[in-house]
Amino acid sequence: MKNETKILENKIKKEVKTGNVKSAIELCQIGLQKDPTNAKLHLRLGDLYLTWHLDIYSSSQYIDEAITEYQLALESVDTPEIYYKIGVAQFHKGDLDKAVNYFNNAIKKNPKYAKAYYMLAETYTKKARFTDAIENAKLAVKYAPLSSSCAHYLLKSLYQVSSFRIVKNKIKAFYEHIMSILTLPFDQDAIKRVKESFSYIKFIPVLFKGFIAVQTKGIENALDIYIEAVDKAPGFVPLYCLLGDIYSSLGRYEDAITEYKMAIWLDSLNIPAYRHLCKAYEDLGDYDNAVDIYEKLIKIMPNMPEYHSNLANILYIKGDVDGAVSHFQTAITLNPNKEWTSVVNQTLGFVFQETKQDLDAAITSYQSAYLMTPEDIDIYINLGSAFYDKEDYENALTVYRNALELEPKNAKIHCNLGFLYWGKGDTDEAIREYKHAIEYDKTYSIAYNNLGVIYLDDLGRVQNAIEMFKKAVEYNPNYALAHFNLARSIAITGDKIEAAKLYQIAQDVNKVTAEIDPQDITDKINSLFD
Repeated sequence: MKNETKILENKIKKEVKTGNVKSAIELCQIGLQKDPTNAKLHLRLGDLYLTWHLDIYSSSQYIDEAITEYQLALESVDTPEIYYKIGVAQFHKGDLDKAVNYFNNAIKKNPKYAKAYYMLAETYTKKARFTDAIENAKLAVKYAPLSSSCAHYLLKSLYQVSSFRIVKNKIKAFYEHIMSILTLPFDQDAIKRVKESFSYIKFIPVLFKGFIAVQTKGIENALDIYIEAVDKAPGFVPLYCLLGDIYSSLGRYEDAITEYKMAIWLDSLNIPAYRHLCKAYEDLGDYDNAVDIYEKLIKIMPNMPEYHSNLANILYIKGDVDGAVSHFQTAITLNPNKEWTSVVNQTLGFVFQETKQDLDAAITSYQSAYLMTPEDIDIYINLGSAFYDKEDYENALTVYRNALELEPKNAKIHCNLGFLYWGKGDTDEAIREYKHAIEYDKTYSIAYNNLGVIYLDDLGRVQNAIEMFKKAVEYNPNYALAHFNLARSIAITGDKIEAAKLYQIAQDVNKVTAEIDPQDITDKINSLFD
């Protein structure tokens, strides 16, 4: 019997060596028909199924078969190796919680089982638990210092992606990279991965062909090329990212999301895939999933201010103002450069001013932005607006005057000054500033409208007001308030029919712009014919 088993094993090895996995599987199945409880054959068959499943040139799914064979082996023999193998199979199936459970069981039986620690680290990396991943990768190195190239390389990758602005992590990443090279000859799994990486060279012509197709024949042709390539090599990560980018450019965001997810599944630290996945979710309007992916990105790269800022923008859209403020503040603290941080400070100021109604906090944020980029005219406009809302008119006036020293012909600043003087009751200065705004921007509908209101309500110059409101709606037909004010002016002249038409236009436009309380328009229409 032993002789027969040895002969069968040699035949299986021969088939595997020649790359004929299918024949090797058939030989195992024949052997198990004769000896159904042979744990070694069950393990061997499980390994073959797993190997076939993981072949990047095969789209066959044999992971469940591998798990079944390992479990059958476990019924006869209870060893750490079998728990480890089941864990590996569950890992590749995507059932990460079960994988963690099996790896922990293997470690309980053998506390120095380096491979189990390494696969725990890989599993925790996929679960975005990077501290646990680093801890287990270090244990893998500790218990197998020579054959630990894979663990060193994983540590290198984990340190590298988190090394932004952290010199210590850059040094650690460099050290782990060197150690992964030095221990490579003693780590069979690492050698296998390196050989697999070199095999990807054959895909360079496919990538180039796809690139040429994008430039000459169009995206659809490139899409066909990459889909065909993925069918031939479903384990080649870059193809999924390329497919995702093409689907995104075509507006097929759900297809793009599927491809980016595959890229991340195959490479848990694929930062471009994460970023593009976030963008696809945003384009699709799926902000919940976009938030989830950004949070994972931040776990990987906690010191990347861009991710905090982007997450803050999405949280603001979702209505989570406190969460948005928190991540804006983190982005500002990380401060990559003055110009970028100034913009984030201005955004934070807007959130404080418009949503949280915290004018002091808004003013502080705008002033911080000013210290970084004092030449940015938008800061003066925002800061002046915040002072105005606080009814601190003198400071608002000072800010706007300083802004005019930078840009004396800035129409928006003159318009804001007009509004400020108007609020203070200085009608003459308000008119002068609104006229300056119109002089420097002939299409400035807000300036026309506000000047018209002064003429109508403060000075009783109805014809001048009508002229201004007509200019406002000419340059902005979707300006509901200007239509409303024009209707008010026309009503004073006695032309109720025309006024009613204009109120109706204001009402229709306001359904989209929501500038006016709809009841105000209805009341005006009803009052025309009382």
